[in-house]
Amino acid sequence: MPRPRSQQISLSDTPYYHCISRCVRRAFLCGKDAVTGKDFEHRRDWIENRLLFLTQLFSIDVCAYAVMSNHIHVVLHVNEKEAKSWTTREVIERWHKLHKGTLLTQKYMRGDDIPKGMMEMVELTAETYRQRLITIADTHNFIDANPLSR
Repeated sequence: MPRPRSQQISLSDTPYYHCISRCVRRAFLCGKDAVTGKDFEHRRDWIENRLLFLTQLFSIDVCAYAVMSNHIHVVLHVNEKEAKSWTTREVIERWHKLHKGTLLTQKYMRGDDIPKGMMEMVELTAETYRQRLITIADTHNFIDANPLSR
């Protein structure tokens, strides 16, 4: 019986994970499709660039990766210590490079005056973002996560 990613990942056991994302229904990720003759090799650069971009935002290091014709393998290291050292502003900046954030976090990033009670809400929101930026289980970038044996 399959288990959800949130039950497969335990940072207290290991911060390293081998993740695989596969295409379905004979779709091609990159390379040349022998049946249709279509060449999808240009996607390899797209995937590599996106992977490198995401490593700049998340506190997840890519130790190794391989882009195959219909799937991708990545070996990830979750760097929880790094994420804990980020300031509230750094966390929100990283998050806003992927998502709009909330009106409150947008105001904070513009430098607008925010009442003390609302600043607590900004801090709570930043903590939620921080957790998301170190959690493989909540990302939609990879399908399967299996801990590497030590």
